[in-house]
Amino acid sequence: MARIDGKNPEDYQFRSIAYEKRDWRATITINRPHALNAIDLIAFQEIGEALRDAERDDAVAAIVVTGAGDRAFCSGADLKEHFELCTRPRDYFKWISEFIAMQTRLVRVGKPTIARLNGLVLGAGNEINLACDLAVAADDVVIRQAGTARGSVAAIGVTQWLPLTIGDRRAREVLLLCEDISAQKALAWGLVNEVVPRAELDTAVDRLVEKLTRKFAESTRYTRTQTNFFKELVWGITAAHAADWLAIHSGSTEAFEGMRAFVEKREVQHMEFRNRAAADQSPEFAWGAPVRECPACHAGGLAALHRYCGECGAELPVPADGARNSQKQRE
Repeated sequence: MARIDGKNPEDYQFRSIAYEKRDWRATITINRPHALNAIDLIAFQEIGEALRDAERDDAVAAIVVTGAGDRAFCSGADLKEHFELCTRPRDYFKWISEFIAMQTRLVRVGKPTIARLNGLVLGAGNEINLACDLAVAADDVVIRQAGTARGSVAAIGVTQWLPLTIGDRRAREVLLLCEDISAQKALAWGLVNEVVPRAELDTAVDRLVEKLTRKFAESTRYTRTQTNFFKELVWGITAAHAADWLAIHSGSTEAFEGMRAFVEKREVQHMEFRNRAAADQSPEFAWGAPVRECPACHAGGLAALHRYCGECGAELPVPADGARNSQKQRE
């Protein structure tokens, strides 16, 4: 008789996560404490594989997702990896598609899921939190989005699911202001189900797993399917084009500035972009729009503010007034 079962966790050679099964639960731990559990491409793929295994294992009644250590649940996407991908939007699309695949599996897995929030929940970490059914947080946890501050958009779960979870106005506050949300505020808003002292976090998760275990598996599975209706509706409509827009935008000057500031450990220069836009100096392009042609070699697509041709080295004519002013500011 053919059977579809889970495997022993030891059979997997996971690198970015830890995986454990015991006492009617599977625990998936983002295991990158050196990077505050920032999630990378390998973690996307490994979480997906662990979810597939947990779904197949009849000895698993609930799935717990958490982060290693006590500083962070997940501090978002690995920005060093993210910064490298900003130079290759075509590869960024592949990368974000893997994240979407992981999120989709987390939403659709046939077992209830619990986010064990043991530290900072930032960006993609909150996307994972929102994909889970239930969330328990330590009382010193902080939740924050960083998209508009870092040159990105939280469009792989948060922009779609946060309004459903906490309401439209509160969701806009979280997404547009990028300010810290305390565990207590998250509880009051319905972003988490329970807040407990850090020392009681595991006890609270154990209690939830025990309650979920004492329910019928088939009924639980279909309850999740039905409850996910609106979650799936907005996800199905937006996820694919979000991947395309994020891939295209990954090569933008906003994304480069946000990522470069992180790598260089400095403040993001938001006002430089505002000032350039106000002066009609094309902040969408690092050196102006690629609209010029070299009069010497006729190379096209040269940036408006470049002084020399990158093909033959010839000096370019002085740009128009707006571009000239911007050029003087750069000099």
